[in-house]
Amino acid sequence: MGAIVINSENARNLKLLAALAEQLGERVSRLSPSQIEDMQLGKLMKKEKTGKTVDRKEIFKHLER
Repeated sequence: MGAIVINSENARNLKLLAALAEQLGERVSRLSPSQIEDMQLGKLMKKEKTGKTVDRKEIFKHLER
Protein backbone atom coordinates (compact mmCIF):
# COMPACT_ATOMS: atom_id res chain seq x y z
CA MET A 1 0.00 0.00 0.00
CA GLY A 2 1.25 3.49 -0.79
CA ALA A 3 0.03 6.94 0.05
CA ILE A 4 0.53 10.53 -1.00
CA VAL A 5 -0.19 13.74 0.84
CA ILE A 6 -1.11 16.80 -1.17
CA ASN A 7 -1.12 20.02 0.82
CA SER A 8 -2.78 22.95 -0.92
CA GLU A 9 -4.32 26.24 0.07
CA ASN A 10 -6.76 25.93 -2.83
CA ALA A 11 -9.84 24.04 -1.60
CA ARG A 12 -11.21 23.76 -5.15
CA ASN A 13 -8.08 21.95 -6.37
CA LEU A 14 -8.14 19.57 -3.39
CA LYS A 15 -11.78 18.75 -4.04
CA LEU A 16 -11.01 18.07 -7.70
CA LEU A 17 -8.01 15.85 -6.87
CA ALA A 18 -10.05 13.91 -4.29
CA ALA A 19 -12.86 13.40 -6.79
CA LEU A 20 -10.38 12.15 -9.40
CA ALA A 21 -8.83 9.68 -6.95
CA GLU A 22 -12.25 8.37 -5.97
CA GLN A 23 -13.25 8.08 -9.63
CA LEU A 24 -10.12 5.98 -10.19
CA GLY A 25 -11.30 3.66 -7.41
CA GLU A 26 -8.91 4.87 -4.74
CA ARG A 27 -9.78 5.61 -1.12
CA VAL A 28 -9.44 9.24 -0.04
CA SER A 29 -8.82 10.32 3.55
CA ARG A 30 -8.94 13.94 4.57
CA LEU A 31 -6.55 15.03 7.32
CA SER A 32 -7.37 17.65 9.92
CA PRO A 33 -4.91 20.50 10.53
CA SER A 34 -3.96 18.77 13.79
CA GLN A 35 -3.17 15.50 11.99
CA ILE A 36 -1.05 17.36 9.43
CA GLU A 37 0.84 19.07 12.25
CA ASP A 38 1.44 15.71 13.95
CA MET A 39 2.83 14.25 10.71
CA GLN A 40 5.16 17.20 10.21
CA LEU A 41 6.38 17.01 13.82
CA GLY A 42 7.03 13.28 13.48
CA LYS A 43 8.97 13.86 10.24
CA LEU A 44 11.08 16.55 11.92
CA MET A 45 11.72 14.34 14.96
CA LYS A 46 12.85 11.47 12.73
CA LYS A 47 15.17 13.78 10.79
CA GLU A 48 16.76 15.20 13.96
CA LYS A 49 17.08 11.87 15.80
CA THR A 50 20.66 11.31 16.96
CA GLY A 51 20.34 8.14 19.03
CA LYS A 52 21.88 9.92 22.01
CA THR A 53 20.10 10.30 25.35
CA VAL A 54 19.65 13.63 27.07
CA ASP A 55 18.93 14.22 30.74
CA ARG A 56 15.35 15.35 31.45
CA LYS A 57 16.62 18.34 33.47
CA GLU A 58 18.64 19.51 30.48
CA ILE A 59 15.56 19.42 28.23
CA PHE A 60 13.44 21.42 30.66
CA LYS A 61 16.25 23.92 31.13
CA HIS A 62 16.11 24.69 27.40
CA LEU A 63 12.31 24.78 27.35
CA GLU A 64 12.19 27.37 30.13
CA ARG A 65 14.07 29.90 28.02
